[in-house]
Amino acid sequence: MVNILQKITESKIVAVIRADSSEEAIEISEACIRGGITSIELTYTTPQVEKAIVNLSENYPDILIGAGTVLDVTTAKIAMQAGAKFVVSPGFDKETASLCNLYQIPYLPGCMTVTEMMSALSSGCSLIKLFPGGVFGPKSIKQFKAPLPQLSIMPTGGVDLDNIDDWFINGAEVVGVGSSLVKGSLDEIENNARKLIQKV
Repeated sequence: MVNILQKITESKIVAVIRADSSEEAIEISEACIRGGITSIELTYTTPQVEKAIVNLSENYPDILIGAGTVLDVTTAKIAMQAGAKFVVSPGFDKETASLCNLYQIPYLPGCMTVTEMMSALSSGCSLIKLFPGGVFGPKSIKQFKAPLPQLSIMPTGGVDLDNIDDWFINGAEVVGVGSSLVKGSLDEIENNARKLIQKV
């Protein structure tokens, strides 16, 4: 688990992929990979997303493929069986945290208050997803870390090419990037990924 967490933070950017089909999710993910992205979160808002998780995990063993928008422990287990290397939720779920700890799979829960972050930390979550990041802004990370200096934060939502360096300057370990990365054609997505990687 420590090794996977280290790889996530070293990658600096987790591409958050929402698509209309598993096939589209694979195409978008491959464009991100060509652009230099090494961590990808495939969300459960995508129909039959497990197919994409299996496909990409098998074809790109060096890329970290995780599952996002995981709302409950059942979905987390299905995602792990499909090959997800990490699990991301929009909120904190204690049962999912317990399951992920049991199988040594990193669980990144979405939190937006110090109370939620404390609950997540006490349940063994080493990396907290600040969500929605755009509501708080980059300077909020220092405010969260003041009472909880041990926090490792991944802001998601509202991260783009213009502000990505601000998030890191203020203490983000890694960022989740969705809509600003995956807009446009596959060539544009690849180019977006390359620009983001160059910036960090």
